[in-house]
Amino acid sequence: MKADKTVLQMKYARIVAIFAKQADITLEDALSFFYSSTTYELISEGVADMHCRSDEYLADELMVEYKEKGEK
Repeated sequence: MKADKTVLQMKYARIVAIFAKQADITLEDALSFFYSSTTYELISEGVADMHCRSDEYLADELMVEYKEKGEK
């Protein structure tokens, strides 16, 4: 299932803000990482209804991906 594009954009903004705080990086860096992440790809393609998961859960998934890529 795919979510409404406007709703997804608002969700992305919340996820990026949480992730930026967790990773202690700027919003710009967080946004750049987010749009190049596997997590974003899964959410945007509606895989496993990722868009239904909480913002905090998705930010945590981004953090895991961030650490795996050796960003921090």
